[in-house]
Amino acid sequence: MCPLKNNKNKHMKNQHTSHLIELLIGTLFISTSGVLGKFIDLPTPVIIWCRCALGALFLYLFCRLKKFNITINSRKDFSTIFLSSLFLGVHWITYFYALKLSNVALGMLSLFTFPVITALLEPLFIKTKLNPIHIILGLIVLIGIYILAPEFNFENTQLKGVLVGVFSAVCYSLRNLILKQHVGQYSGTSLMMYQISILTIVLLPFMFVMDISNITTQYPYVILLALLTTAIGHSIFIHSLKYFSVSTASIINSIQPILGIIMAFFFLNEIPTWNTFFGGSLILATVIIESIRSRKA
Repeated sequence: MCPLKNNKNKHMKNQHTSHLIELLIGTLFISTSGVLGKFIDLPTPVIIWCRCALGALFLYLFCRLKKFNITINSRKDFSTIFLSSLFLGVHWITYFYALKLSNVALGMLSLFTFPVITALLEPLFIKTKLNPIHIILGLIVLIGIYILAPEFNFENTQLKGVLVGVFSAVCYSLRNLILKQHVGQYSGTSLMMYQISILTIVLLPFMFVMDISNITTQYPYVILLALLTTAIGHSIFIHSLKYFSVSTASIINSIQPILGIIMAFFFLNEIPTWNTFFGGSLILATVIIESIRSRKA
């Protein structure tokens, strides 16, 4: 075999590994949302507004530092970005309500029906054929989530938390699929800055009608949520969509509940069950399989 071709293949594999590591780091940062969302003692819309306002500031400063072009090219692009921003806002608010209604494990795990939803919806958005492998892996994730979930009592708030979490998953899938059309034209950082800047304006009225009396005591955690989870984590995830399909990135991202449950154990004393370990192992298996499969593709 030609040495030049071998070097090219090796370079491509190294690039794939680099992009995969980047996606996994972004996933780790986004995973902090579960613990922070449960811990921060503020009304949910207020948390999301603070997250967006501070995150937008961090990202704007970063874009100026890196001299990124932050101009939106057309009205059509703005309309699409605005729509995806609304889905992101509803996703975040409903996800944090799910965390408050139940716990970190249930809130995060119900959200992670989104790989299945994404795999089913993606062909409708980008006119690709439905990939049976994504459906199979998505179903394995769903089985893992089913095993992880405790027995539900329809009269308590846990089931409500799960249902709200699944609705949040639908919004998250739609937001990612809408953004997929624009990641080639704009940087992931710019897209994230546009979205949370829009949400800062849309959610501003909540700051005048909700109780924010203890906001000063919550600033360190809100800043952490805005910088680590939002500005850095989500920008890395959006950037990864240039190199992976939404379905691939979503399935790899399914490691989030495992990371979130581990964090909840150490920081919130939420103790996982054996079902958590077994179901989590299934989810982790799909992450490894998809990582290997996408490398060979």
